[in-house]
Amino acid sequence: MKFIVKFKWVIAAFILALTVILMLTSPNLTKLASEKGQSQLPDDAVSSRASQILKNAGEDSNTISMVIKLDNALDKDSEKQIQKIIDKTEKIKGVKDVTTPLTDDQDVRNQLMSKDKKTVLVPVTVSGSDEKVEKIADQIYDTVPKNVTAYVTGASLINQDFAHSSEEGLKKTEFITIFLILGLLLLVFRSVVTPFIPILIVGITYLISQSLLGILVKNVDFPISTFTQTFLVAILFGIGTDYCILLLNRFREELANGHDKAEATITAYRTAGRTLFISGIAVFIGFAAIGFAKFAIFQSAVGVAVGVGVLLVILFTLLPLFMVTLGEKLFWPSKKVASHSDNKLWGFLGKKAVARPFVFLVITAVITVPFIVTYDSKVSFDSTAEISSEYKSIKGLNAISDALGEGKAFPVNVVIKGDKELTKADVIPYLGNISKAIEKVDHVDSVMTITQPTGEKIDDLYVNSQLGSVSDGIKDAVKGIGDVQKGLSDVEKGLNQIADQTDSASKEKSGGSLAPAADGLAQINQQLQLISTQLSTTGNVQQAVPQLVAISKQLTTIQTGLQQANKNLSAQQGQVGTLSDSINQLAKGVNSANDGLTKISDGLTKATDMLDNMSDSSTVRDTGIYLPAEVMKDKGFKQSIDNYSFADGKGVKLSVVLDQNPYSEEAISTVKNIEKAVASEVVDTPFEHTEIVYGGVSSSNADLKDLSTTDLSRTMVIMMIGLFIVLTILFRSMIMPVYMIASLLLTYYTAMGISELLFVDIMGNDGISWAVPFFSFVILVALGIDYSIFLLDRFNEEVKSGVAEGMVTSMSKMGSVIITAAIILAGTFGAMMPSGVLTLVHVATVVIIGLLLYGLVILPLLMPAIVVTLGEGNWWPFLRKKEKHKVEE
Repeated sequence: MKFIVKFKWVIAAFILALTVILMLTSPNLTKLASEKGQSQLPDDAVSSRASQILKNAGEDSNTISMVIKLDNALDKDSEKQIQKIIDKTEKIKGVKDVTTPLTDDQDVRNQLMSKDKKTVLVPVTVSGSDEKVEKIADQIYDTVPKNVTAYVTGASLINQDFAHSSEEGLKKTEFITIFLILGLLLLVFRSVVTPFIPILIVGITYLISQSLLGILVKNVDFPISTFTQTFLVAILFGIGTDYCILLLNRFREELANGHDKAEATITAYRTAGRTLFISGIAVFIGFAAIGFAKFAIFQSAVGVAVGVGVLLVILFTLLPLFMVTLGEKLFWPSKKVASHSDNKLWGFLGKKAVARPFVFLVITAVITVPFIVTYDSKVSFDSTAEISSEYKSIKGLNAISDALGEGKAFPVNVVIKGDKELTKADVIPYLGNISKAIEKVDHVDSVMTITQPTGEKIDDLYVNSQLGSVSDGIKDAVKGIGDVQKGLSDVEKGLNQIADQTDSASKEKSGGSLAPAADGLAQINQQLQLISTQLSTTGNVQQAVPQLVAISKQLTTIQTGLQQANKNLSAQQGQVGTLSDSINQLAKGVNSANDGLTKISDGLTKATDMLDNMSDSSTVRDTGIYLPAEVMKDKGFKQSIDNYSFADGKGVKLSVVLDQNPYSEEAISTVKNIEKAVASEVVDTPFEHTEIVYGGVSSSNADLKDLSTTDLSRTMVIMMIGLFIVLTILFRSMIMPVYMIASLLLTYYTAMGISELLFVDIMGNDGISWAVPFFSFVILVALGIDYSIFLLDRFNEEVKSGVAEGMVTSMSKMGSVIITAAIILAGTFGAMMPSGVLTLVHVATVVIIGLLLYGLVILPLLMPAIVVTLGEGNWWPFLRKKEKHKVEE
């Protein structure tokens, strides 16, 4: 410290120059946070894998929704207006496809319009980053006439609005934090000079830290989120001010003891500076431990560790300049500089706690345990609740929810990827079974895929419908045979009449009697009657077809005979000529009947082939679906295959619409149930060995829930182990670190319980925002450990007079510092309240409650009771150094 005091001006000049250079050359951290700071799950998360599979297949398009609200039900005029908007939207760069609701397909209309026809949904497929999607949305708004109410929404747009809300919240937080700290320091020190020193120290720290983070994010892909800067501001200004108070308070105390400003500075750093260093290292370790989290948004808080490291350097290099230079003027015009006063309240509580430790342990339990016991860990994953409902993306989402159902905007995507083609006739039917299994899951509204592109199954694909068609065909065949019979009966009558009118001479000229032909037709009619009866009663198509073929041959023979008779009579005149014409007409009748039988036979042959194929098809037995070749070639069905497949048919998709809020925790449970249903259904099917993953908001939140839970558990363990090791080394005790950390865990769970009571039970929120438990734990433990270090390091300094006496003295000396620090730190987090971001509001609430609880209850009531109860055991397994921290008078 003597070296720093000696070269204070050189050091200060270097720091200022470094600050300016970094500010001028480093990237804009706010812009980087907007570009790279969106919530990103790790690559091995299920929903991330789904996105990656689609991206690799060139199917990574993003769908946003244009919602048009009409004053009256859709009519021709409004249809024309909407069509113009669609036409203009299709021309926007980046728009790949627009699904029109103005179609003749009633199923599509029902999917994209409300029942009252006043809300119309227009899905728009776009490509590009969230920022590009936001620009596309702005261009879509430009296509909408002023007299039309329309919103554009989607996950990308909600993410962007969240980023904008966070940026605005950061500006508010920065402004409020600075003025709040100035006001509090004015009250604490009653000086117009002192408050500006911490602001200047922390301000330089923040500028350097922000610049360094910008360089790290840009060049080494350092984790960042929209929360990074907000936490950086709150924590740096909070603990930075606390550390300044600790040093300045000790500096003022040393001045009051008669030391000159240089000696007072050196002594303050030798005593309080050591405490500060221990605290800073503990906070640094706390935030550095976040680097072991898997989730990027959690990892982004590691940036605070960078800020803490810079803060320690600035505190030990720049702050001494002001102490040595200004001395007592640092506290001007306060008149209490020369008489540092102890905290009477903490001194009183310390005396009572060491006298009756059990009573104070009970009091602490009464205050904390009820909130811990009633804490249910209710969390919310609804990112739409994070920002104001005034954002257009939220208005659009609400419009869809109100008119078409909450799950319509963000379906669950089931992505199936295999090594072989999955769009063949013997594979596609199994999608029908998967769809039915998913539809049985509670809260599933509809499933869309190849076999049911609009959410309703295509009946013609199912065997029961196809057999019904065969049955109808048999009925038509029976009716057709009846018609043929009637026609042949008429021919038979005509032949008999002609036979009666001709004499033997005419018969000879006609080539023989016509009566045998008539008899042959009579026999054929009898045969047809038998076939018709057989088809009606047994439906035996296979037996009827060869019989009809044989009859057709007979008819051909009769027709040939009639044509020959017609030639023999054609040369005769008069009545014979008339008979020839009649015979010709009858021959044509036989031919028509024969054609009719041929068509019936062909139709029955197709039915026979289809039934044979059905009997050989495993898909019929397994799924009840049969896809004949003509269906696979059908233009509409091919379009359905194209819409719900990718990777040249090696991948297929199902889109699952829920009847609940896709952001709710209930939707997460539904996704888990869908996963179980699909896993069970694909056993022993062509999809058994494929990769099946899930995408969409609800699936992402399911991953988020699993990841946030495991990250919290992992980080808690790592932080506690890290703090335990450091505190054990610094305090030469394995007992002190245990109750220091335990007291913070007690504080954390109590604060979470109180916050849940406020936000869930009283205010009616679904739960605490999902990121709050993680960030609140890290912040509360990393910062709260400071205060126990402040107290116990001073205790180690004062314990030479005895454990009880040393505890009371240290509480009297540090009470004002800790309470002031806790209030200031709580105030800096209070500055996050007007940010408008729900997560920040929740985090601020938990931290404020925790800090005040720790500073006003746990430390003054619980800590002295534990210390005095343990006595010399506080330093187990090491021995206490009796002369530790002895300061020369």
